[in-house]
Amino acid sequence: MKILVVGGTGLIGSHITRELLKKGHQVTIGTRGKGEDNFSDEVQRLILNRVEPDNLLQALNGLEFDVVYDTQAYSSNEVKYLLEAVSCKKYIEVSTISVYSPEIKNLLTEEEFDPYEYPLNWCDRGEFSYDEIKRQAECAIFQSYAAIPSIAVRIPYVIGIDDTTRRLHAYVESILNKKAIHIDNLEAEISFIKSSEAGKFMAWLADTDLQGPVNASSIGQISISEIVAYIENKTGIKAILSDRADEASYNGCPSFSLNLEKATTAGFEFSSLNEWIFELIDELIKVSLT
Repeated sequence: MKILVVGGTGLIGSHITRELLKKGHQVTIGTRGKGEDNFSDEVQRLILNRVEPDNLLQALNGLEFDVVYDTQAYSSNEVKYLLEAVSCKKYIEVSTISVYSPEIKNLLTEEEFDPYEYPLNWCDRGEFSYDEIKRQAECAIFQSYAAIPSIAVRIPYVIGIDDTTRRLHAYVESILNKKAIHIDNLEAEISFIKSSEAGKFMAWLADTDLQGPVNASSIGQISISEIVAYIENKTGIKAILSDRADEASYNGCPSFSLNLEKATTAGFEFSSLNEWIFELIDELIKVSLT
């Protein structure tokens, strides 16, 4: 298939691109052109400004793709700008569990936020809170572009050695550097997905008949206290916790997990969180010590 990955060098986009290439697809990556990639001549490249409709029209006008992956849809207007500029048979958007806010809880099902009925507002990023602009991005595809078979993949925190947000890294570094940290949700049990698995799942969707919102996550949860205790045990250094210190990365997040039945029934097998998260923490400790 002929596939465009918007944000094809980003955290999730690079993994999507890599998985699509493994499957033998013809991949074009759309980026701002400011960073290098490791895909050599395996991909075609387009320079895009994601938030400029005129730029998208100029870069994409007349191009047709079987699938468009959008890893950078941060508002309803951005969805409109892209889908008015390109022709595609399927559109797959990276969404977030934040669309469920403020009712984030355990075993969230896709039905708990309905983008088909929620009021659509055309907006740019920055006009509303993060959770609201992501809701609007979903509403745009399912209400205004219903003729295009589409999927909104709702993911939790994405982590990996390549995570540029460095949220999990920060716990490791604070403890290693004996820097005080303020954690307000030690017992919160949180879900994650590994960056490589997010890419694998997204690439898998290209060959499925799934449509609508779809949850994606590793199986299981881990508490912040478990993460901290593991780092302490591996390093021999006690975390310094203080209400007066800098806020920890996942502060304010309640316990939550996602119901994965829609994706698993369609045939995808997610990994267990416990299979890889401690190995990742070990790797982060090693990197931080070098």
